[in-house]
Amino acid sequence: MVFKRLLGGGSGGKAAGGIPLEVDTILPDEPVRPGEILRGEVVLRALDRDVRIRTVNARLVADAAPASVTKSTTADADTDTGVTLAHFQVTSLFTIPKGEERRVPLRYRLKWETPVSEVRGLPLAGMRIGLYTEVDADGIADRTDSDPVRIEATPLHEALLDAFAAAGYACRGAWVDPEYIPRTEREILYSRQGFPLAGTDADVPRSLELYLHSNAVGAEIYLRKASLTEKDWWAKPPALRYVAAHHEIGQVDFEAKARQWIDDVAALPETAVDDRERVDYHLDSPRWWRDS
Repeated sequence: MVFKRLLGGGSGGKAAGGIPLEVDTILPDEPVRPGEILRGEVVLRALDRDVRIRTVNARLVADAAPASVTKSTTADADTDTGVTLAHFQVTSLFTIPKGEERRVPLRYRLKWETPVSEVRGLPLAGMRIGLYTEVDADGIADRTDSDPVRIEATPLHEALLDAFAAAGYACRGAWVDPEYIPRTEREILYSRQGFPLAGTDADVPRSLELYLHSNAVGAEIYLRKASLTEKDWWAKPPALRYVAAHHEIGQVDFEAKARQWIDDVAALPETAVDDRERVDYHLDSPRWWRDS
């Protein structure tokens, strides 16, 4: 967006200011979807001496939480306090001669589980995803400010959210928890995105939590009665699991399915059901459990 000057603590030259290096990460103002490639470039300028670059890395971070459990819901929240979605190398060892500029391409294929920040071109309330650029050079170990990244919902996301909207449940935003959905295959180890659904029909739950765990085939769909203030998956009301495939868009009546799913969840108890498999060893050994 704009150049940030990184000042190291190297010896010689400007002793007080260290080694000056300017860095700017440029990302196109276009959305990218999970499974697609995030593209951009990192521009580095050596100001008054040669600068030896060891590595340039990038960190993709989401900072989002339900309004009921977060202290700050402002759009410019510091993503450094959020959930790391990816940490990857942009480039490695090279030297920038004094007074010159180097442009390094940035390429990264987003994991299918990557949270989304907008649906049909509209931002999701509570969601902000940013990219930090981290530079390790002689006398410098610093990072830039975060550059916003627009991650757009997949067509399957859109079809499912539209189906719930047609069934009377509107989605106003989303959040990311630094935890995983149990019993799912995953590439991002500690991240799950939830969508709060608000209903108006008195005969069904007024609010639901929807989780979409995407992959190359489709998505696992988890639906439960809402308990936004509770972070522990097992302490929330029970969730039901469904599946949908990308190729089913336009072929399956997702609205009818959503209505059935809502009825299924409405029949579940309000209290949590912890059905993890536990194995207890006695004889003074530690208690041990596993989540199957």
